[in-house]
Amino acid sequence: MAFALEITDLKKTYPGGVEALKGISFAVNEGDFYALLGPNGAGKSSTIGIIGSLVTKSSGKVKIFDIDTDGNNEQAKMMLGVVSQEINFSQFEKVIDIVVTQAGFYGISKSEALPRVESIFKRLGLWDKKDLQARTLSGGYKRRLMIAKALVHEPKLLILDEPTAGVDIELRREMWTFLKEINKNGTTIILTTHYLEEAEQLCRNIGIIDGGMIVANTGMKDLLGSLNVQGYVFDLDSPLSEAPEIEGFPLKLEDPLTLIAAVNKDRSINALFEKLSEKGIKVKSMRNESNRLEELFIEMVKK
Repeated sequence: MAFALEITDLKKTYPGGVEALKGISFAVNEGDFYALLGPNGAGKSSTIGIIGSLVTKSSGKVKIFDIDTDGNNEQAKMMLGVVSQEINFSQFEKVIDIVVTQAGFYGISKSEALPRVESIFKRLGLWDKKDLQARTLSGGYKRRLMIAKALVHEPKLLILDEPTAGVDIELRREMWTFLKEINKNGTTIILTTHYLEEAEQLCRNIGIIDGGMIVANTGMKDLLGSLNVQGYVFDLDSPLSEAPEIEGFPLKLEDPLTLIAAVNKDRSINALFEKLSEKGIKVKSMRNESNRLEELFIEMVKK
């Protein structure tokens, strides 16, 4: 399978000796939806900056669809769209003009750009705002405009750096639907996010970076499968005054009607239900205590 992105022994040391990247290597398959996660200061922004040619690497190789960015940077950038965390358009331009101008940077004429922009805007819910000044848009719609800018030249690889930061839940879900659609239609997507539920919902493969090193690079399902403990929340039929004691299942009472359980992967949750039933405790409903990826992420970066 062809690689959309191939990074080999990438290093970055900033003036003053700060070593942001310590020789990372990973590859993203064409057509993948890939999560690149890590705590603040882990090296994510440096990696994305180098891929997008905004940061100069110290050493190593970056290839975009087998095009080496050393010596073929313009050709590689034609394949790439980047949605950065920072808003990077004029607040006083019309929304439609911002994206048409962006298309011109890639040699796309206005007559060719306009139908592309209309299609993208309608899919992102921006069409009725096309003649507004960008400064009048809400934060969520400015994020959509950033995505439209990155897509207007029809890149094969899209990098999204915290695309839903500060966006309300409803708008975030709409953007998820849109991103799934363009990925299904062939666009490779790399996502960085602090919303770990987002990565779990969208991405098939994942890399975790910490301290300038890749500490995990695998399939999402495989990574989640390595969790040793899963937390569950039980909504109870009748209130309790204290958490029951059941050997092998740590339990705590959040409130009289809410019981939280930690279940080791080598134990059956059915056994817990049986023990609760023996004590006359009836469970009305059950849900995950928190998303599994968050638990794993916290566990990994502490190692």
